[in-house]
Amino acid sequence: MIRKYKVFLLVMLLCRICFAQNDNVISRLIGNDRLGKKDSVANWSIHAQITAVYQYHPAFRADYSGINSLSNTSASALSLTSTIFVGRKLWKGAAIYANPELSGGQGFNGAHGVAGFPNGEIYRVGSPSPTPFIARLFIQQVIKLKNSDVDMQETDVNQLAGKLPKSRVVITVGKFCLSDFFDGNNYDHDARSQFLNWSLMASGSWDFPADTRGYTSGFVVEVIKPLWAFRFSSVMVPRIANGLRMDWQLNKANSETAEFEKDWSYKGHTGVLRATGFASFTRAPKYKEVINAMLSGDTAESNFLIDIVSGQATWDTFGGLKYGFGLNIEQDLGYGIGVFARGNWSDGHSADWAFTQIDNNFQLGMLMKGTLWKRPTDNFGVAIATNGLSPLQKEYLELGGYGFIIGDGKLNYGRETVLEVFYNAQLAKFIFISPDYQFIVNPGYNKDRGPVHVPGIRVHLEF
Repeated sequence: MIRKYKVFLLVMLLCRICFAQNDNVISRLIGNDRLGKKDSVANWSIHAQITAVYQYHPAFRADYSGINSLSNTSASALSLTSTIFVGRKLWKGAAIYANPELSGGQGFNGAHGVAGFPNGEIYRVGSPSPTPFIARLFIQQVIKLKNSDVDMQETDVNQLAGKLPKSRVVITVGKFCLSDFFDGNNYDHDARSQFLNWSLMASGSWDFPADTRGYTSGFVVEVIKPLWAFRFSSVMVPRIANGLRMDWQLNKANSETAEFEKDWSYKGHTGVLRATGFASFTRAPKYKEVINAMLSGDTAESNFLIDIVSGQATWDTFGGLKYGFGLNIEQDLGYGIGVFARGNWSDGHSADWAFTQIDNNFQLGMLMKGTLWKRPTDNFGVAIATNGLSPLQKEYLELGGYGFIIGDGKLNYGRETVLEVFYNAQLAKFIFISPDYQFIVNPGYNKDRGPVHVPGIRVHLEF
């Protein structure tokens, strides 16, 4: 596996050298520098990224361990994702985007033991061996609204250079990551350059529909104005908990998300408030149903239901419903400093099905650019997140149940709390390195285990 990584990294670095020396030639060949006469939008967009994350945790106190516990002996883990982002203009306002991706490695204990898992890149990894796949493949149509002004945007990941209406409707259809559109935050959203922890990079209790790599298929409709936006999506859900295979019984299994965004500016300092709601319909059992089977002494039935909750089995019963909402705020304070906060909740009656086992989550943090110390492309971040469970999921774990992320065999409940600090330094035009430290209290919501120290380092290349 390591040999495959080395070969791929070498190929990507050689490609970067070729791009660096021949940017103008390549642009002329693909027409990337030519804007269309009718809509002033470039024909192509081509980018790439590689992200490697290495983390370590020393031994820590654990009174007992279960199937999904984080190992209390010292351990290390390495993950890698690499992506090529290709965009091609189709007709006026329309483009198609394709993102082939190679991912591999694993997190601690196969990404088990902590609901707010410390590596935000690992949820994209479906297999420890380097595996190529198509991460995104979608068509996007931009429709200019009447009397709209336009902005000029530069080429970027899944973005064509050229004119973009300030007031527009955007329709996206295909395969994508839903968090590309919802729950955004300029200071806390990208695990490749910002905070790594799962319960910080997104609203932790949003069981956002995706396969085990983080992608789904469906549509998103956005209405975007200069000071507000509204988004709605309907997408597929996994057939089994945290599974790679999606459920094609679309009339019974699907997920809808809606979000309203309000932007403002006060004395030159911008801010954004996002309110998001979701409802997912899946094959997930209800916790009460599983708890009753466990208390009845029906071992066969309870073990079968536990296997479904943990993603080890499937069944043909529908009716799982998980719904919730969240608020997400960010504010620029000036001097390159931004602060953010999130608060979110889900009902916690049906088993978690896609992201992680969090029923409520609160975050507070700060991101500071290196302008004050004359490194404007560097970033320093510090944030805290606290995660909780619904009474039903708490009882389920206390009885010895487990899900697809956590389960220690029993539970002395306490809120799981994460403190993360990182520094992202730009070493060269396309190379970034980020030392990172996380302190996790009550991993898996268990007072009988931890705390856990997780130092790590992230290397990110973008072309």
